[in-house]
Amino acid sequence: MSKITIIGAGITGITTAYTLNKLGYEVTVIDKNRNPAMETSFANGCQLSACNAEVWNSKATLLKGLRWIGKRNAPLLLNPSISWHKYSWLIAFVRNIPNHERNSIEATRLSIEARAHLFEMAEEENIQFDLERRGILHIYYNKKSFEKALESNRLLQQGGLERYPVTEAEARAIEPALTSSLYAGLYTPSDSTGDIHKFTTGLAKACARRGVQFEMDSIVKGIRRDHSSGSYLLSIDHYDGSHQKTIETEKIVVCAGNGSRKIAKMLGDNINLYPVKGYSISVPLEDQQSQVAAPKVSLLDEDSKIVSSYLSDRLRVAGTAEFNGYNKDIRADRIQPLIDWTRKLFPEISTRNVIPWCGLRPMTPSMMPHVCAGSKEGVFYNTGHGHLGWTLAPVTAHIVSRLLEPKLN
Repeated sequence: MSKITIIGAGITGITTAYTLNKLGYEVTVIDKNRNPAMETSFANGCQLSACNAEVWNSKATLLKGLRWIGKRNAPLLLNPSISWHKYSWLIAFVRNIPNHERNSIEATRLSIEARAHLFEMAEEENIQFDLERRGILHIYYNKKSFEKALESNRLLQQGGLERYPVTEAEARAIEPALTSSLYAGLYTPSDSTGDIHKFTTGLAKACARRGVQFEMDSIVKGIRRDHSSGSYLLSIDHYDGSHQKTIETEKIVVCAGNGSRKIAKMLGDNINLYPVKGYSISVPLEDQQSQVAAPKVSLLDEDSKIVSSYLSDRLRVAGTAEFNGYNKDIRADRIQPLIDWTRKLFPEISTRNVIPWCGLRPMTPSMMPHVCAGSKEGVFYNTGHGHLGWTLAPVTAHIVSRLLEPKLN
């Protein structure tokens, strides 16, 4: 089998490396960080959620975004500063509204397929990642929001998802820790949660055991084609400039998240990705009272667009979408709604040692991952998974393998 280099060691890059290694490829992974899964794959909402597969391209999303302009603690925040990258992406986003139904159904189908691949990887390599297979419960506080959700639910069901409405009493039976009054809920028993960082680092160790080579702390500075051999030569620099190296490879898979746009330009391709910032807090469950009060079933509060996931010794609470370029500052006014939500719904959980985090989701205007061959022979892309990176990465890794090995499919 030929040599293949994967650029990016997040969830997408590592699942791709593992999948291609099992096919017999000689795999090298390059990443600018010291360790795998140190950016958007570090501390997300942790939901493996086919129930969240509906794409955001809709008139309802646009109207909400307009209503939220100027509200610093709004679930969706747009920095109005002039940026061609941002506004050209938003224009393309609007143009994808007619594809809302088709893309939502396809994203649901892919999310369901991804589960089997992820669980197979975890079982084969004995990866422990705080997996909870208790389902995901969406909660609603009024009839209007619930009925809108029922309309969206029909799309997910067309994609093959088992998801059904529950009364307030049934929602409390599913998750007894709920204390606030509700109108109703939607429950997806087949969805699950788990720590993306633990899974990705565990799978990276499995890759290393299987012979995958890692070039960490390394930045790709240039890529050129050796026309005599047909190989690609990647020039990489150590992050501190202490040394340089050239890697020769026959094929390249770009899995670099938001960095994929820059790498694509080196390869003569243009990918329209925008970094949409999301925030999370990790709430340590340090005492028995907090442990008892913590919801064990993963929740999504539709009004506030906040999710929670139980991770053994901590509760992960995440949400918000912020269009603010590549800015990675952790803003107190964006973290506070997550803390307030935790205190309001679960007042017995201690929030004295909350750990804040933010990450930049790489999003395409269609909200569908960019998984395809590049314009040059031997170049492939697996990036742009947006808010579904943790959910979709195992299946898009297999799609890449099908692109590389069409005769096997």
